[in-house]
Amino acid sequence: MTAEPTYRGFALDAQTALALLQWQAELGADEPCLDDPIDRYDLPDRAEAPAATASAAPTQPTPRAADPAVDHAALAETLAAGASTLAELAAAQEAFEPIEIRRGARNFCFADGRAGARVMVIGEAPGEEEDQQGRPFVGRAGQLLDRMFAAIGLARDAVDAERGLYITNVLPWRPPGNRRPEPGEIAVMLPFLRRHVELAQPELLVLMGNTPCIAALNQQGILRLRGQWTQAFDLPTLPMTHPAYLLRTPLAKREAWADLLSIAARLDTRAAP
Repeated sequence: MTAEPTYRGFALDAQTALALLQWQAELGADEPCLDDPIDRYDLPDRAEAPAATASAAPTQPTPRAADPAVDHAALAETLAAGASTLAELAAAQEAFEPIEIRRGARNFCFADGRAGARVMVIGEAPGEEEDQQGRPFVGRAGQLLDRMFAAIGLARDAVDAERGLYITNVLPWRPPGNRRPEPGEIAVMLPFLRRHVELAQPELLVLMGNTPCIAALNQQGILRLRGQWTQAFDLPTLPMTHPAYLLRTPLAKREAWADLLSIAARLDTRAAP
């Protein structure tokens, strides 16, 4: 007969376990806690995904991250180049194993919004809520981003591309503890990001924060870069401060509004005969 599980001397039935989880959430914990810490990188790989159709799956197996002979960036370049649709690119990127942060993430966050939209927003990486839902920019910062672009008539749920917004991140998996992506992680995801832009075919890019500026421009210092039009991936590109920064620094919203007006003016110019 199996003994009933306990937690610090209490019987751990379903109701008690739920109460403990709710108590931890009220205290501000963003992950369920046990008596001993868990090293997520020691957990076994997630189960293999079911076989996809030939059109949606990468055509070659992905070597293991433990193989030191693998040039991860070159492999990413090969897989990204082999994708001819966004669905194929998502399948190839999700199956890409030689990046450790994928092992601790709940969900793969590829993109959200209207593919083919005139504006493509590139952020840093998923946070807690994005990791739970498998969609980029859905937390407080994402809600602010939606309100910002709604002010110039753009939305991720727009039916037509003219008023649409397409959103992704440099990294599709949440880094442990919401830390900033490391240079090696950015470098190995760059071929996927470049191909993502090519397949999404936006008219212009918005880089939200330092990490996408590092990836697309090889520059950082967002407070210096913001508001200045440049080129990335052969497209007009505007760096902006991340909505999370605006939540912490409300006075910066004035500059963000100026950037949004600049985007609206650029779109009007490009729409003119």
